[in-house]
Amino acid sequence: MKKMIPAIVAMVLIAILGIIGIKLGVLEKFSYSYDTMDLNEYFNIFDEQAVPIVLENELISEQGYLNDGTLYFSLSMVKNRLNNRFYYDTANQTVLYTTATQIYSFPLDGSAYTIDGVPQTADGKEAILVGDEPYISVEFLKDYANFAYELFDNPNRMQLYLEDTTLEKMSIKKDTCLRYQGGVKSDVLCELAKGDEVTILEPMDTWTKVKTKDAFIGYVENKRLTGEQVSEQVSIPQTYVDAEYPNLCKDEQISLVWHQVTNETANNGVFDLLANTKGINTISPTWFYVQDETGTIHSLASESYVAAMHERGIDVWALVDDFTQQELDTSMLLKNTQARTNMISQLVSYVQQYGIDGINVDFEHVKEEAGEDYIQFLRELSIACRKNGIVLSVDNYVPASFNAYYNRAEQGKIVDYVIIMGYDEHYAGCAEAGSVASISYVEQGIIDTVAVVPARKVINGVPFYTRIWDVTGEVTSEAVGMQAAKDFLAKYDAAAMWDDEVCQNVAHISTDDKNFSVWLEDAQSIRTKLSVMKAHNIGGVAAWKLGFETSDIWDLIEEYVSGGAMTEPADTQPAESEEAAE
Repeated sequence: MKKMIPAIVAMVLIAILGIIGIKLGVLEKFSYSYDTMDLNEYFNIFDEQAVPIVLENELISEQGYLNDGTLYFSLSMVKNRLNNRFYYDTANQTVLYTTATQIYSFPLDGSAYTIDGVPQTADGKEAILVGDEPYISVEFLKDYANFAYELFDNPNRMQLYLEDTTLEKMSIKKDTCLRYQGGVKSDVLCELAKGDEVTILEPMDTWTKVKTKDAFIGYVENKRLTGEQVSEQVSIPQTYVDAEYPNLCKDEQISLVWHQVTNETANNGVFDLLANTKGINTISPTWFYVQDETGTIHSLASESYVAAMHERGIDVWALVDDFTQQELDTSMLLKNTQARTNMISQLVSYVQQYGIDGINVDFEHVKEEAGEDYIQFLRELSIACRKNGIVLSVDNYVPASFNAYYNRAEQGKIVDYVIIMGYDEHYAGCAEAGSVASISYVEQGIIDTVAVVPARKVINGVPFYTRIWDVTGEVTSEAVGMQAAKDFLAKYDAAAMWDDEVCQNVAHISTDDKNFSVWLEDAQSIRTKLSVMKAHNIGGVAAWKLGFETSDIWDLIEEYVSGGAMTEPADTQPAESEEAAE
């Protein structure tokens, strides 16, 4: 027995140590950690002047910047979240802001800002350059956006609200810690005292995600919260009202036809082309194009042409394009403020010189990289047009994801008319033959445009041309006028049949060695398009191009413009002119 006592004692000691170890393990597992988190890491602070932003109830990636005691937001953040009308002129390192009537210019070198070139006095720098990006003073932005914010230090951070918000709050029952994640071992962000209020973000079983009054977001145990939730309203001061852009929209519906003018002599042909027309109240001759990246405008304008149109009661909206000069780099042109100013100055001068009523912008080579530059050009041009009583219209492709950067919503605010080029559904170079403008393509283009542009400012362009598709081998096509398309079918003694899906007469022709397909644009198809346009109550119709139509089209156009019921067209004689489509 005596020999066994040491063994028993050892076993008891081992058991006691085991129990102690278990208790220590349990204690370690369930005891609270008080390790603090590195707040620079938590807020992603890599620059002592950076100011992390809690937007509403979320820490966002954008950060403010403190410079000489002034808080700034990056231009990208301003454009994305506050006001997208700020624009950066990279070449001159100047931030521009365009209103309906003026251009504000903020140099990043610290010199005085200007309004339409006139220097202004200011208390500090409205814009600075941080790295490669411009930043704008938050105090200055109060006049250009509605928001509320509060700034905190140690470390620098801010709470930002962009919209009215209701906060659901509860109080802290007992002193505790706000932790990075839910769990007693998670690092501590800050201490919370009894009575502190926190905003409830995400309740869970034992922990709740909360936000403190000084913009920390973390987790607190549910047992540390007390009382009922109390609602607190955050209201944003409405110091900024979106600018009103006075427009020159007409009370009547627009009936516009484009007149292709390739040289000065071609101006004289307009009288024969108009001989059998009806219902036209606007004509757009292709008079102007941009020659080079400095913004030089080439002109084919004619004063006698304008005078003759005015005698007929027809307004002239001269077209300017970016594609006649094939070597033109539109991106380089548009990003250059001096080039934009040069274009605008010349266009306005030509309008005044020749008595032109409007400008029709047809820039079809704008790339996505130049989307913002293009919209800035339209803003600046709209100011000049507004001041001089010039109607401004802009041609656009049918809306699609790949051309969304044309920003029709902004166009709809700043210009008088947004014109849909409601054709080229299938175009030269397409690998597959098809309609130039099926009715679903046309209507969807209208629906998508009026979703962001007031209907009264929307004009839909219809084609006066048809493509004759050679589908024998590799698909090719030729664009011809309406009568030429009918003559082609007559040549092969081919009959076209109405297709309810595309709402066009369609013919497929097979010979011994050739196969052709034709989706006709004619009075019947144009009538259907006009009926859809009438149903959507848009601002008018445009047509490419004068001389490609048959004369029966004009009865339809006249009826549409006068608000008629769009009756079936009569089968009348074609127009005489049949130039080649371009």
